[in-house]
Amino acid sequence: MEQRISLVTLGVADLARARAFYERLGWRRAMKGAEGVVFFQAGCMALTLYPRGELAADANMSAEGGGFRGIALAYNTRSRTEVDAVLAEAKAAGGTIPKPARDAVWGGYSGYFADPDGFLWEVAWNPGFGIAADGSIRLPE
Repeated sequence: MEQRISLVTLGVADLARARAFYERLGWRRAMKGAEGVVFFQAGCMALTLYPRGELAADANMSAEGGGFRGIALAYNTRSRTEVDAVLAEAKAAGGTIPKPARDAVWGGYSGYFADPDGFLWEVAWNPGFGIAADGSIRLPE
């Protein structure tokens, strides 16, 4: 298996609500003709929104359950001030802020927002992670 991730798919309760949230954040939909699923190109990978029950059925799993899902997506910023701006944008788009931004023990600055389905996004500025013009990061050796 090659070391890469192609898509991250979020199982959402209301596809239209989830699509609207991400579009309010400025994300542009790809494959607009696809029905019952929403795709967003995210650099070299894609974020996909899919009805939670259908995603669970596809994986032969129960759709029941909630609370902390044991995963957080991350959005790294180019500056410390951008962290606060992104968190404010997420809140204005209908998200919640379970952890406002603060200095992090690892030397950066970060906080979290949750989308309408409770998926957590860490928004972080890490002085050790440079961000290329295309939005990609390269981890230090």
